[in-house]
Amino acid sequence: MRIPAHSVCTAIRDDIVAGVYERGGRLTEELLARRYGVSRVPVREALRTLEAEGFVVTRRHAGACVAEPTEQEAADLLEMRMLLEPLGAARAAQRRTEAHLKVLRGLVRLGQERSRRGNSEDLRSLGGWFHETLAQASGSSALTSTLSQLRHKIAWMYSVDAPADPAESWAEHGGIVDAVARGDSERARAITALHTERAMTAHRLRFPGAERPDRVRSSQHPVNVTGLRH
Repeated sequence: MRIPAHSVCTAIRDDIVAGVYERGGRLTEELLARRYGVSRVPVREALRTLEAEGFVVTRRHAGACVAEPTEQEAADLLEMRMLLEPLGAARAAQRRTEAHLKVLRGLVRLGQERSRRGNSEDLRSLGGWFHETLAQASGSSALTSTLSQLRHKIAWMYSVDAPADPAESWAEHGGIVDAVARGDSERARAITALHTERAMTAHRLRFPGAERPDRVRSSQHPVNVTGLRH
């Protein structure tokens, strides 16, 4: 069975974000094909996609390498997210479905529960799912795709401090959902803008002055076609 390139792309991207491959490190087709248990064809296609997304660059005499974004490029990503997240929420207020609302409300309930228990890892995952669902509720595939790429790249370049008051953060999530449910675009935009601005202050660049690993860490597992996110 031929494993689709998008599955390989997801696996490589996730490993770049997780730090399996160091910034500036070479990504050879042969090594990647062995690591993920695939042929070189989907690897080649995946590398082209990742280059278009900004995770990979092609260098003369070296071939494909992990990109090394500058601090300014990293700062630009946060600014882009602060502009686009509120736009997505405003569009969601106009275009959301009942299915979107059901998922968003369920995530808010879970987030509020986990806030009381103080489980930061759960909260981080739930927050990611919340914002991904909110973007999907915008009804714009282009906006959803752009925000997804931004989240991946920001997670790669920044570590994020746990919010000082998780309950307040999830109260903001709840306010966003209430505005979206009422179809109030301007309030959804305003609350999301405030929430995103506060969240961005918790981001810390990973790479300035950071030590690089002596060697590439091994990937956790081969490509699992059924388990990968799209």
